[in-house]
Formats: sequence, C-alpha cells, structure tokens
Amino acid sequence: MIEQLYSHLIILPILVPMLSGALLILFSQRNFSLKFGISVLSTALQFAIAACLLLLIERGHWQNGVGVYLAANWIAPFGIALVVDRLAVLMLLLTPVLGLGAIWYSWVRWGRVGVHYFSLFQFLLMGLNGAFLTGDLFNLFVFFEVMLAASYGLVLHGYNSARVRAGMQYIVVNLLCSSLFLIGVALIYAATGTLNMADIAARTPALATPDRHLLHVGTTILVVAFLTKSALWPLCFWLPTTYSTASPPVAAMLVLLTKVGIYTILRLWSLVFSVDAGSSAGFGASVLLWSGIVTIGFGIVGLIASQDPGRIGSYSAIVSSGTLLSIISFGQTLTTSAALFYMLSSTLAVAAFMLLVELIERIRNPAAAMLALTMEAFAIGDEPGESAGVAIPGALAFVGLAFVFCAMIMAGMPPLSGFLAKFGIFHALMEGHEETSMGYAGWTLVTVIVVSGFAAIISFMRFGVRTFWASPIAKAPRLQVTEAAPIFALVMICVFFTVQAGPLKRYLDRAAASLHAPQGYIHQVLSHAAVPGPGGAP
Repeated sequence: MIEQLYSHLIILPILVPMLSGALLILFSQRNFSLKFGISVLSTALQFAIAACLLLLIERGHWQNGVGVYLAANWIAPFGIALVVDRLAVLMLLLTPVLGLGAIWYSWVRWGRVGVHYFSLFQFLLMGLNGAFLTGDLFNLFVFFEVMLAASYGLVLHGYNSARVRAGMQYIVVNLLCSSLFLIGVALIYAATGTLNMADIAARTPALATPDRHLLHVGTTILVVAFLTKSALWPLCFWLPTTYSTASPPVAAMLVLLTKVGIYTILRLWSLVFSVDAGSSAGFGASVLLWSGIVTIGFGIVGLIASQDPGRIGSYSAIVSSGTLLSIISFGQTLTTSAALFYMLSSTLAVAAFMLLVELIERIRNPAAAMLALTMEAFAIGDEPGESAGVAIPGALAFVGLAFVFCAMIMAGMPPLSGFLAKFGIFHALMEGHEETSMGYAGWTLVTVIVVSGFAAIISFMRFGVRTFWASPIAKAPRLQVTEAAPIFALVMICVFFTVQAGPLKRYLDRAAASLHAPQGYIHQVLSHAAVPGPGGAP
C-alpha cells in the first residue's frame, strides 16, 4: 500500500499544475491576489514533491534509482509509463525554482497585464514536468506541445509590435519543429515497432540493417527538432530576438525551455545509442561535438557584437547550449557530470540576468547611452577631480552587484559556480584521456570555451562600464522587493552551488553513471508489474 502511494508521487508534478491552471481560468483579474497565491502555492508544492522524489531515490526506495508509474495500469511498452530517475528529478527541482522566481517577479507588473497569465504559466510547468518524466516518445510530443502552446501565449504577453513580430517567428519555428518531431517519431516506430524509449533501447542491438538505417534517419530528424529548440547554429536565429523582446519573467523561463532539447537529446542518446547498442553505439557523437563547437563560436561573435543587455543574455544562452551539446557528445560519466553542473549554473545565472535586464533598462536611457559613448570616444572626464566619493543609492547598488555576480557566473570567473563548472569540464576532458592524447577535438573545445569566457568578460565589462560608471545621468531605479528577491535568490543558489560543490558533484556523478549504464533504467521500466486488482488480477 505504501509502495503504491509513493508511486503516485511520480504523476503529481503533472497533475498539480494541470489542475491549478484549470482552476485559475475560473477567476477574473479582480481576484488577482488569489490567482497569484494559487500559482505560488502550486509551484511551491511542485518543488516539495520533487524533493520527496529525490529523497526516495537517494534512500534506495526504488531499485536502480528508477521509479516507474504506469498510467491506466498498463504495463510497458503498451501503456504510458512515467519514469523518474536522478536526472529527471534534477530537472523537476530546477523547474519550480525558476518558476517561483518568475512568478514572484510578475507580482508588480507582468502578472496584471493579461487575464490568463498565471494559467498559462502553470500549463507551461505542466508541459515541462511531463517532458522530464515521460518514458514514451509520443507522450513526449504531447507534453512538448502543451509546453509550446503555453509558451506561445506567454511570449506574446503584454504585446507590442516588436514582441508580436518575434512571437510570430517563434511560433512558426516551433510549428516546423513539431512537424519534424512527428516525422521522426513515425520513422522510429516503423523501424522498431515501439515508442517506449526503454523498449527502443532494448530492441536496437538486434535490429536488421535496413531497420537500423531507418532508426538512424528517424532519430536524426527527431534530433533536428530538439537541436532547433536548443539553439544549435544555424538553427538558433530565432533565439536572440525572442529572448530580448519577451517580458523578463517569460524570458527567464525560455532559458529553461532551451534546456528541454538538451535534456531530451541526452536522455535519448544515452539510452538508444549506448555502448550496448551494437553498431549504433555512439551514433551522431561527432556531429554533436562539432556542431556544438560552431555554436559556441557563433555565440562568441554575438557576444562581442551585442550592445543590448537582452541580446547579451541571448547569446550567453547560445554559448551555454553549444557547450552542453559538445560535452555530452563525449559519452563519458565524468564529462556528463560536468555538463550537468554547468547546465545548472548557467541556467540559473542566465535566468537571473534576464530578470535583471528590465531593472537595468530603468537606469539606462538613450541620452545617457549616447553621452557615455561620446565621453568614451573623446576621453571626456579623464581629468582628476575631487576624491570625496559619491553616495550610491541602495537600489542602484543592488542592480550593479547583481549584474556583477551574473556576469562572473556566466563568464566563468572564479570563485563562483560558473568557474567551477568550466574547471570541471576541463578536468573531465583531460581525465578521460589521461592515457592517450586528448585529441584535436578536445583541445579545440577547451580553446573555444576559454575564448567564450573572454568574450563574455569583454561584453559584460563594456556594457557595465557604460551603464553604471560612464553614464553621469544614470538614476537609481524604482525597485520593488518582489522584483529584487527572485534575482537575489537565483544568484544565491549559484553561490550555494559554489559552497556545496562537493555534495552536488557527487550527486551529479551518480546521475551521470546511471545514464551511461542504461540497463538498470531499461529493466525497471520493462519489468514493472501492473498493480493487482481486488481479485488479485491486474
């Protein structure tokens, strides 16, 4: 009985936001405080459920650290299986953390602009949680569409002409991705006769050559859809415009949506094309590696060229995606663990920066920007003056310090979590090749990651100096506690990762080890029995 109750926890991250989103539709904007409270409570409950799932996994409640929930009590691969493991629960924890930050930030302004803002937000969380939990490709498509449908409304939220143009581009791109997704799923089903990911992995080693080729084609088409979502070059053209024009809380959540593609590629690739996959083992690894490197290069150029904070954050997200895709292509436990640490740090930092952009814009104005450039060009103001100092208002000091912390984490400067993440990546690459030369690809990746850090430093320093230092008419922004608190919390989580890097890294090592030993996952999913009925029959 207790076992069944624990298993029901697996479906709650989907049910809670679904029911909350439906409930919120019933209330008008006159009940704004109630809607806000329900949304916060729902998101906090999702975090608590994810924390319970983490405890169950770490205490060995489920064999191999994999919990399975059979919807409608049909055994896999015939029924819908929801699966939670260390990687899935990591994403389930990250989702409500960002969700709570974005919802709290929305209290003052953005939550009041649209009637169904909080409903769409809960449906977005439902789609995200479902994508992380599902063990079936078709249901992955369903949750993918739920997530995208909610994001369409949120991207257009508080619409203006620029946001509508960017939103239309975003919608068209994602509709094309959905079409590719369906085509890829159909080809994979034609090759393997199943859509359950564990069952696909179990059948792959024994596939005949024609079916194996069909599986490779279907997977390639499917992965193109996720690479577009992950902002791989040249499929990343939609991202800078969409991120920089979306409202700040929506832009913060879009950072996580980009990681859904990374998660799915990592999950599918480690399952289906593991070392046990026969001649399909490691399929597409070199493409992921070099595509990721080129994406980092594109992001470097974008960072150097960007003057707007929204676009700086956008290109930082592109660099992050390229780095993750390159690292996971090595298919080793150490490199995957380092990639997961980097993903957590970069996602939180970029999301905090996207929330910060609006506060920075309250400081900046066109006249101040032009004056700063003029003074820089003609060296005005270089004469020494009085050294009595200038009082810095608290709001301006907070925005400036938050900007510095975000910049340091995103650029990978010591001693914060961004530096530890990049150091872990370099260590993993060299440790994995300690008996042989790391190779041209490995050294190229290390080089572009280092260069991307320098590019980020240049971009952030240039923008920071012009905004906080060289602008003599910058004024302290009007700052609400509900706007500052989410940014502070996200930055402090990154600081916590720095202080508690050891325990976190050990957990990520276990998660990566489970990913690269997929037999435990496959066995748990395919052997999970249905719950007996009153008469003992399933």
